[in-house]
Amino acid sequence: MNQDAETRSIVATLVREDHRMEILPRYFGRHMIRGEIAVYAAMESLCDTYRGGFWDYVELSNGTFYMAPRMEGPLNIRCDSNGYAGEMSADAAGIVATLFALNAMAWSSENETFTELYHRLVAFVPSHAEAREIFAAID
Repeated sequence: MNQDAETRSIVATLVREDHRMEILPRYFGRHMIRGEIAVYAAMESLCDTYRGGFWDYVELSNGTFYMAPRMEGPLNIRCDSNGYAGEMSADAAGIVATLFALNAMAWSSENETFTELYHRLVAFVPSHAEAREIFAAID
């Protein structure tokens, strides 16, 4: 199977309310509070209009997940670290924030699990409608 076929086969599923409590422990393990806070902090640094709120959890069929804030879009996103500035949906912004958090967790904990989660989430990005914006924001 080629990489394009593998990318297209990644399925995103919104986590149901009755399964939300399982998600952070499943993916962040004992680092779940630090991981959750890292995603929120990433969004605060990316989006001037983010002021907290409810987040959806989305699981991917390749063994990772991302968090997305329930916000009306489009959102103005700015990445000071790479000069990106643009608009994207809350879903796409959530992917970016989750990728930033997973990257920070991988570097700070030297835990290979976070590196693997990061790469699996990046593998999903080409199938997202806003792939170009997401890649520009994380580049």
